[in-house]
Amino acid sequence: MRFGRLGGPGTLVVDDVPEPAIGPGEVLVRLAACGICGTDLEKLRGHYQPGGRLGHEPAGVVAAVAPDVVGLSVGDRVAVHHHVPCLACPVCARGDVTYCPTYGTTNIDPGGFAEAFRVPAIHVARGAVHRLDDRIPFAIATLLEPAACALTALKRVGFRAGESVFVIGLGPVGLLYARLARALGASWVGGAELSPRRREAARAGGAAVVVDPRDGSAAAEAVRDATGGRGVDLAVVATGAPAAIALATRLPRPGGAVNLFGLPDPGIRLDADLQELYLRGIRIVPSYATTEADIDEVHARLRDESVSFDGLVTDTVPLARLADGFALAARPADAIKVAVTGPEWPG
Repeated sequence: MRFGRLGGPGTLVVDDVPEPAIGPGEVLVRLAACGICGTDLEKLRGHYQPGGRLGHEPAGVVAAVAPDVVGLSVGDRVAVHHHVPCLACPVCARGDVTYCPTYGTTNIDPGGFAEAFRVPAIHVARGAVHRLDDRIPFAIATLLEPAACALTALKRVGFRAGESVFVIGLGPVGLLYARLARALGASWVGGAELSPRRREAARAGGAAVVVDPRDGSAAAEAVRDATGGRGVDLAVVATGAPAAIALATRLPRPGGAVNLFGLPDPGIRLDADLQELYLRGIRIVPSYATTEADIDEVHARLRDESVSFDGLVTDTVPLARLADGFALAARPADAIKVAVTGPEWPG
């Protein structure tokens, strides 16, 4: 079968490798589509866990099921979550399951950019194989995991209906964050984004005001106008750019929050007046990854149409053209979200 992986620095390779065999408690899934995530792009650039596995937003069809697996059958349409916690350590006991030491060590085999992949028993046992509603296309299903990351973040910061939200960085996951905030009852959603195409996508998804982040005064003015000068309840940094983090700290109301949602490069430092943040009572809350419960909640919202991800997957490319897909995903002017498709589901 065909499998896409990192080659040398800055290169992708699509190899022919044996199809993985499943063992007790495991399932095999044949790839329909897998989203290209910002972290995949960072791994290719060497900025995030060099040598890390690519492809963690896969959806497909169950091709084989171990005899001891209950609740899954060959032919089921599924989305698969790549990381699961142990549920037995002190971190899990506190509810911080995405920070569990086991969480980041688990993964699908060999990765999401493969014609077929093995889902380990721990994933199956933790409910990481999510059966899809027949009305949800595979391309949209690739958005379940990143959208659930946004939902987890909103819960982690204590978001409540009626609050205002400003998202800095309206790439695919920032756009998902803005749409979920609207669906959860945000009174106002604004944002900042370099790409004109993505600014337009944010407006189409319900963002009231979207500005160019290179004009920091425009973002501050938008927040002032929308909140009567009070400041936004939640400023979201959905990019790793240091300037975006500095901008976000200036936008919340007294007692408001900044959600560090995008991954900064190693070594990035916060450039802010810490005394001012202290006196204003600004909470800075990072959020990483998601849970099976939040993936299920996003799926339910798609099913009942309380949220829509239409228009966000703008391009699909076949697995054999993986490098072309990565190049397209790295050009914000040309694409929003790119999904890589398996040979049986060409797009």
